[in-house]
Amino acid sequence: MSPSVDADFFVRLTQANDGFRAGLPATLGRLQRAGAGFDPAAPAAPLAGELQSLLHALAGAAVTFGFRELGQGARALEQRLRVLTAFELVGADDWRAWLAALDDFVRAGLAGPTPAYHSAAFALLP
Repeated sequence: MSPSVDADFFVRLTQANDGFRAGLPATLGRLQRAGAGFDPAAPAAPLAGELQSLLHALAGAAVTFGFRELGQGARALEQRLRVLTAFELVGADDWRAWLAALDDFVRAGLAGPTPAYHSAAFALLP
């Protein structure tokens, strides 16, 4: 593989990473709005499904672009949500605890997560 191919790849990777980072506030805002609309006393299955889908997509993309902690947090919330939705009856306090964890996650994400890697390969960038 020629050095120019490597440099081009890292330029595209950096652009994709920048795009992911730029879109984070909107993605986290969607999570925040969906969580705010969730009623712990009467959880709506479609809204739980939307939250699960958002968390799943965020978890995969975050890890792909080097935001390991953000991705792990999204995955943990997604897995906990899957457990909660697997039961017919879940107490409102359990839902409130999950929603509080979601709120904490969103706040931390909006505080400006940084990638959890820095490779010498990025030194190839101009």
